[in-house]
Amino acid sequence: MDTDLAGRVQERDVVILDGGVGTSVVVHLHGATALSWKCDGKEILFLSKKAVLDNSKAIRGGIPLVFPQFGPWTCGPQHGFARNKRWSVESQPQKADGTVTCSLALSDDEDTRKIWNYRFKLVYTLELTKSSLSTRLTVDNTGSEGFTFTTLMHSYFLTPDIATTTVRGLKGLNYVDKVKNGQELQEDRDKVTIPQNYDRVYQKCPSTVSMECSSHTVSVNLSNFTDVVVWNPWSEKARAMSDFGDEEYSTMVCVEAGRVSCPVQIAAGQQLAFQQTLQVQAKL
Repeated sequence: MDTDLAGRVQERDVVILDGGVGTSVVVHLHGATALSWKCDGKEILFLSKKAVLDNSKAIRGGIPLVFPQFGPWTCGPQHGFARNKRWSVESQPQKADGTVTCSLALSDDEDTRKIWNYRFKLVYTLELTKSSLSTRLTVDNTGSEGFTFTTLMHSYFLTPDIATTTVRGLKGLNYVDKVKNGQELQEDRDKVTIPQNYDRVYQKCPSTVSMECSSHTVSVNLSNFTDVVVWNPWSEKARAMSDFGDEEYSTMVCVEAGRVSCPVQIAAGQQLAFQQTLQVQAKL
């Protein structure tokens, strides 16, 4: 863990996956939020310098987990409660054959049942290799009745300059533009640029999309995820957020794998898994 991050978090609040050779992941138990992913010494994830890391609110940056609701929720907080709960360590980091694996867990409790009266167990598994990070969320319905949910991995990526950053793999897809009051449109570009406030939900996505910047490419490989959200708050919204720097919008973009357009149905006793694999390739 680098010096800056070490000064912002308590050791008891984080789990570290150390792959050696400058490769590591730091996960905060609050929300099971990956705060940092370093690949060959280079930071891949964006974490706001103003992010609150004292367990009091959702963390602005890294990879927050959304469950059981994406967006505003009549039952409770926006994006659900999973990103605001303290997770337990299901299995400590273990290294074998060049891969470091760790699992965290969250189950229903009195507080969750007060606002959403269903029984569940979530297991979040991270697998780190020299050039990739896989994150898998398993949803287990441990109750006697079915329920519906939406879920998303809210990945924030660090980029040298948003002006030269693009997202590929979205051409031809329908999307909902939340900036334009939910207008439904179709993407016609091979390389999607982000020149302004962006909040788009792309639907029926291919198995791979990618974020490209001047220094590297991050491929986002989807398994059982059908939607990709592209988000950047831009300057005006950045200034309105207390846990986000006024100019930080220029060095980040969110490319988020999710199941958010249509709620997922899960029967009593059923288990479902959702995974993204992030692969980094440096530009020569």
